[in-house]
Amino acid sequence: MRFVAVRDLRLKPGRVWERLDREREIILTSNGKPIALLTRINEEDFEKSVAAVRRARALMAMEEMQRASLVAGKNRMSDADIETEIEAVRRGRAR
Repeated sequence: MRFVAVRDLRLKPGRVWERLDREREIILTSNGKPIALLTRINEEDFEKSVAAVRRARALMAMEEMQRASLVAGKNRMSDADIETEIEAVRRGRAR
């Protein structure tokens, strides 16, 4: 996977687009840090591509929540503790 600086995109956009055609994906960087993923799409399947990126982000968020849950010890909760939490949330929503 290639990395391209924002500066190169600003100064030489044609070269970046040519590289994107060849590589299909480019990481855009600012001050040496990754800030965006440029990915090649076309008119026929851009909606599928956007949906796939959104699914990937949702999966990453879920995995992070699961890790945080393990760190917090939530995996050791009993069924009764879980039911108590659910009821507390439901009571809070009813207000």
